[in-house]
Formats: sequence, C-alpha cells, structure tokens
Amino acid sequence: MIWQKGIKIVTLVYQLVDSFPKDEIYALTSQIKRAAISVPSNIAEGFGRNADKSFSYFLDVSRGSLYELETQLIIARELGFIKNESSLIEILNQIVEESKMINSFSKTLKS
Repeated sequence: MIWQKGIKIVTLVYQLVDSFPKDEIYALTSQIKRAAISVPSNIAEGFGRNADKSFSYFLDVSRGSLYELETQLIIARELGFIKNESSLIEILNQIVEESKMINSFSKTLKS
C-alpha cells in the first residue's frame, strides 16, 4: 500500500512539473522528479533486502525524500512555477498521507 501511494505521488508530480518553465528542466524540475522517484524506489529496495532493520532504514530514507519533495514543491510555488494550486494541494495531501503510512509501518518493524 505504501509503495502504491509512492507511485501515485510520482505520477502526480510528473503531471505537475510538465508545465514548469523549460529552462528549469535540469534544475528544480529534475530535483523534484528525483525526490518523488526516491520514495517508492527506497520502499522497494528496503522490501527487497528481506530484513526488518534494512527495511526500516529505507523507509526512513523514503520519509526524508517526502520532506525534500514537499520543500521543493513549496519553493516551486514561491517562484511562480505552479499554475494549478489544486494539483499542488493534492500532492501535498498525498505526501502527508504517505508520511503517516510510513511512520505507522516503520513502528511495526521496530517493535
């Protein structure tokens, strides 16, 4: 479930940044995409390690990527790159949900 939500966030992010200025493609746009992709990628890698301690570590990395993504999206809004505020709000809500899900699941691995 947390992996699927991560994939959804990536999809929403790619749709959002498609309208960013083309001269940002190798700057903030690229950073935002990398942070978004990092979330489900690290969840998958942690799962693939087949050990709770490793999985917990990669969940922590995923959570960090969520905070990074949130920060970058706020920067993009402040720079005027985001034209569709409702899309941004949807992504930010997905980030909050994903973070809560990761926190909850992570606790089960550590107990």
